[in-house]
Parts: sequence; structure tokens; C-alpha cells
Amino acid sequence: MGSSDRFDGTKLFLFLGEELLTIRRDQRPDIPWPGRLDVPGGGREHGETPMQCVLRETQEETGLALSPGDLVWKRFYDEPIRAWFFAAHLPKQRAQQVVLGNEGTEWLLMAPAVYMHHPEAVPHFRERLTAYLND
Repeated sequence: MGSSDRFDGTKLFLFLGEELLTIRRDQRPDIPWPGRLDVPGGGREHGETPMQCVLRETQEETGLALSPGDLVWKRFYDEPIRAWFFAAHLPKQRAQQVVLGNEGTEWLLMAPAVYMHHPEAVPHFRERLTAYLND
């Protein structure tokens, strides 16, 4: 089993139209990056594959059901945790179907360039988003 098979979680750069869907993290001292602007995703459960994990987490956190075919990019990173990052593009109209799950305080749509320069963005997500946009 390769190192990328042993992963802790997943994240998704989900574009609705031209804008990136972000979720403001809860203000809890026991979680990483409290209050910061996150993207859908989370921890692996019960031996899930990366694809199963990202699809489940996205549905739990945003109410949006994606199919494997919606995922257009993936890359494994091992710092600061072992995580797969994915990207998907859906029509802007799907924003009407977003329902915030039980994590996070609000969801926002923003241009990728705005996210990358936003002081509340999770810092290492900036370089991962840049990697996707430059691929």
C-alpha cells in the first residue's frame, strides 16, 4: 500500500459557476483553523476510499450530492496531514440547493482570486488551489 492510500481526509474545491464554495469554520478551540474559510471535506471514516470520503463529506456539509464523474482533479498532499484534494465544477444554479450541515457557521461563494488573498482563508489551501488552477 502506497503512502497516498493511507490518508486522513479529503477536501474539495467546489466551483458553482465561476465561484468557489467556502464554509466558515466553527469558532471552537479544539479544531484546526477555527473561524477560517474552509472548503468542503473532512476526515476519513471506516476505510473509505478518497472518492467515497470527499463525496460523503461534501454532501454532509453542503447538502450537494456529487457523482464521481463530477470530480475533475485530484492530488495527494502529506503535510500538514495526509489528505486528498479534489476539484469539481457545477452550474451556478446548484447554489440554490446548498444547505449547511452541522459544521460551520455560514457558506459563501467567492472568486478563487479573492479566496487566495483573503486573510481568513486556510493558509495552505491557497497553494493547493493555485496548483489546481495552474494544472
